[in-house]
Amino acid sequence: MTLFVGLGNTGTRYENTRHNIGFKVIDKLVGDLQARDISKSSFNGNLYRNSNTLFLKPTTFMNLSGKSAQPVKNFFKIDIENIIVIHDDIDLPFGAVRFKRGGGHGGHNGLKSLDEHISKEYLRVRIGVGKPLHRSQVADFVLHDFSVEESAMLDRLINQLSIACEALMSRELNEVKSKYSLKSIDGLDK
Repeated sequence: MTLFVGLGNTGTRYENTRHNIGFKVIDKLVGDLQARDISKSSFNGNLYRNSNTLFLKPTTFMNLSGKSAQPVKNFFKIDIENIIVIHDDIDLPFGAVRFKRGGGHGGHNGLKSLDEHISKEYLRVRIGVGKPLHRSQVADFVLHDFSVEESAMLDRLINQLSIACEALMSRELNEVKSKYSLKSIDGLDK
């Protein structure tokens, strides 16, 4: 069984923020694959299932994402190599997409929580959201909506990410990396 975990924060206030791009990809996958809601309060999140694939949107807020992923992992006995986390990454330009197994959290509190609760060896779908001019602005930056220009391209990016995530269900990681990695949003036009 494969578990996709999209990182984000609950509530309309955060719905269109950079930090919530993981939620947006999960929503697209759930809709495209017609996954059904199997949420339980013990999962601390919205959980959907389609055959042998689970899709999780933690409702714990970003900083406690591991408290949602861990009970789902344990309940369904999911091996760490079958967990795929979709998250925003300020160290990549807007629209860049990278795939990576394991590694550090880079200051991302959602990843830090996951590392503490399920270990670090999950697969990451890193989505570039750009970065602020100063490190002190990071929290405000990721909790603000995408710019008008970025928003205009977001649907195409999320569609591409959904296709890439579906490919991860049946293809080797190197093949998916080769086909779906992007250096920036401009890569979508090629």
